[in-house]
Amino acid sequence: MVNFTILAGGYTTFIATYSFNTDDNSLTYLNQYTTGPNPSWISASVTNTSILYAVNENTPGALQSFTVGPEGALTGPYDTAYSGGDGPPYCAQLTTGQVGIMNYGSGTGRIIPTLEDQLYFSNDSTTITFPSPPAPNVSLPHMAYQYGSEVFVPDKGNDKIWRLTQNGSAGDWKIQGLIEQPQYSGPRHIRIYQDMLYTVHELASTLTLQAVPSPPNGTTPILADLSMIPPNPPAGSVFAGAEILIPEPTENFPTPYIYTSNRNTGVQDSRGDTIAIFEHVGDGLQLVQQVYTGLDQIRGMMMGPAGAGEEYIVAAGYAGTAGVKMFRRTEGGRNLEQVAVNTELPTRTSFVWYES
Repeated sequence: MVNFTILAGGYTTFIATYSFNTDDNSLTYLNQYTTGPNPSWISASVTNTSILYAVNENTPGALQSFTVGPEGALTGPYDTAYSGGDGPPYCAQLTTGQVGIMNYGSGTGRIIPTLEDQLYFSNDSTTITFPSPPAPNVSLPHMAYQYGSEVFVPDKGNDKIWRLTQNGSAGDWKIQGLIEQPQYSGPRHIRIYQDMLYTVHELASTLTLQAVPSPPNGTTPILADLSMIPPNPPAGSVFAGAEILIPEPTENFPTPYIYTSNRNTGVQDSRGDTIAIFEHVGDGLQLVQQVYTGLDQIRGMMMGPAGAGEEYIVAAGYAGTAGVKMFRRTEGGRNLEQVAVNTELPTRTSFVWYES
């Protein structure tokens, strides 16, 4: 038996905690801890997992720091830093200790240094302004993803993935190049596995595959461009791809399947939104399974940690009342089955796992 504590962000003024027991598949709501408004995305420090970062997806936006104790008890916020713009939907710490935060509402972003304890932020960072596409479109940066010494930023409004590099001291970053994406596709979230770039496109609801181009402005062909939309959706459905997970292979799960979440922002299917499962086969992608979840607009989902947690994916909807659900990976990862649900909070938008 293994117990996990799961922290969950959302469009509220708190971060919630849950306990998941792998023996009886119970998912128990534990508590909530007050934060700044709209901690919609939360992320653990990459070097000290007892430290948690949370956005405040507001106008103006902010980044906050907390410590995590037993059963996910939060202390803080210790510090709050301005995000450099409006509506940050994502944050992630780099291996250098800096924290990237992008502003979907203003086409800007910052990569903010932390002090030695990683709980306090330095004010010495520049605001990155992404170029504006032709009107009426605007820059919509969504994610900060570290790849070596670079940070990749998918920009839904520009149909580009920007390549950032540090321009001297920590906190001072610049755009050094870009990776063009299909027109009107709306790149939202990415993962890189074995130097291959997997991109979920929100507007097209597609998953694409290409090799990571050489910096700063190299190009590579799109090797695959597959729809994520489930078959025979209801009339009035409007799909918008969101999250992507590619877990590292293990003995029990040797194939690195790709899990993507579909958000139906229009007329809902009675079975809920799906998680689409893909496999990289040869030079392309293959759709393996569409798993109906009963959730409404899956914005965030997260794989459990390696070991006892690698079987599981936790997910929730941005809308509706279906709460938080736990899914077990089956058939070596080719399928999912629901094993637990907790509806005490109707919606959640992001997750961080801890082994209790």
